[in-house]
Amino acid sequence: MLGTFTIRIRRGLMILAAVLLNGGILLGIGAILVFLNTGADRSSILHLDTEIKSVYRPLVQIEPQTNEGRPIDAAAGEKLIRDYLNAWYTQNEALRYNDPLLMRDYYTDSAYAKLKRMINLNRESEVSVQQTTLAHTISLDFYSEDGKLATLSDRNVEMYKQIWKNEGLQVESKDTSNYRVVLFLEDNSWRIRHMLRSASAPMGKTNIDYDSDSLNMITGVKGLNYYPQDQPWNMFGSDFDLKAIEADFMKIQEMGLNTIRIFIPYEEFGGPDIRSGHLDQLKQVMDAAEAERINVLLTLFDFYGNYDLADWTLNFRHARSIVTALKEHPALLAWDIKNEPDLDFESRGKNRVLAWLRELSAIVTTLDQEHPVTIGWSNAEAASLLKDEVDFVSFHYYGDADRFRTAYEELRKSVPGKTILLQEFGLSSYSGIWNLFSSSESEQAAHYETIQDVVSELQIPFLFWTLYDFPDVPQKVVGRLPWRRIPQKNYGCFDDEGNPKEAYTIIKQK
Repeated sequence: MLGTFTIRIRRGLMILAAVLLNGGILLGIGAILVFLNTGADRSSILHLDTEIKSVYRPLVQIEPQTNEGRPIDAAAGEKLIRDYLNAWYTQNEALRYNDPLLMRDYYTDSAYAKLKRMINLNRESEVSVQQTTLAHTISLDFYSEDGKLATLSDRNVEMYKQIWKNEGLQVESKDTSNYRVVLFLEDNSWRIRHMLRSASAPMGKTNIDYDSDSLNMITGVKGLNYYPQDQPWNMFGSDFDLKAIEADFMKIQEMGLNTIRIFIPYEEFGGPDIRSGHLDQLKQVMDAAEAERINVLLTLFDFYGNYDLADWTLNFRHARSIVTALKEHPALLAWDIKNEPDLDFESRGKNRVLAWLRELSAIVTTLDQEHPVTIGWSNAEAASLLKDEVDFVSFHYYGDADRFRTAYEELRKSVPGKTILLQEFGLSSYSGIWNLFSSSESEQAAHYETIQDVVSELQIPFLFWTLYDFPDVPQKVVGRLPWRRIPQKNYGCFDDEGNPKEAYTIIKQK
């Protein structure tokens, strides 16, 4: 009797659970239908809930209106251009992920069907197309009287494209094309009806013949990589201290040095939208350097390691802003595209990193035809990469001092005719458990002396690491591990109390 009662209870609970589950499913479906019928942005369901302008910012030039038909007012014109660029972005994403639904809202049915067929074919072939447009020059050719039809010309569209198959890069290309575009206004959104592409041509690096003075200045570089003692890797922002920087520059000049290398952290400076306060501080640093007759090598994109094609337009907007703002400053010596990008090869992919560097080098060269461009490779072995894309070669050396000559001479053979800058070198004077008590100020000085002898003999321009011992090193620099972080504090030629170490004398003599 008890068994039968128990079975009935269990059946009742199971039926109740099934009713509740089905009810929940129906309520969920109803909620989704209500959401869609409210006119909510479908992009939020497609994971495009971020404003597109925050992820896609190509260089766009709008030509003056000369269109036939009805004149277009400013607000309508802005919406037309915005929807047109959104169509490009969503097409890029649809091709990347082989998901045509991502671009559904920006193409008419017939145009969407054509692109969908192409994407389905890519998916079946296990091919992914990663592309982005870098520049557009747009003019309005026609705007209908009823405001429902428009035609655009988009000239000199710079497109970078990579074709991947089974996670392997198959084809990489950059070209420039012209487009004629027909758009319809449907459901208050401009949708592409037709695009006609023409005049495609491959693009390469702009070759600039720098005057001899620019590269001669590189051959005469004697200097250091600089951070203020109390703001290592955190030079700009609320703790910015111009007085301390000015005092340091006087000290650097008294040492007989003529150049500093400083770093621009990408995120801290605002990414694609440069923070004006940080840029003003950077200009003050440049002014202070000029006052002491010190040249500045500016390294872009410090603490940045995402080379994904989808972010290129944001990165390039950042670079354009910095270069445009500072290219005429008298203290500027040269541009360093990125610090030690080869360390990202394993985690980000060598081909991705090299493509990003190649394009950025070309952009900076085009924007500033007065100052040479380099890349700060982490070792001599990597420094011959992209040798034809840079104006002089830079490398870092933290190996055995006795092997420095060999490393330099091997690099010299691989980059004939190029000026070579020893952009970083040094040795920590830290002696303690995290360095097995194997170093000292005397050993640091001996390391400098061995390398400086080769530098002097072969007339190698150099920048050492660094002016001061630091009281602390942020974890973002070398991570949490104490045997990496703690020795990093003691690379200076002045100790943490501002007293000169033995290495100071070696550097000043040389």
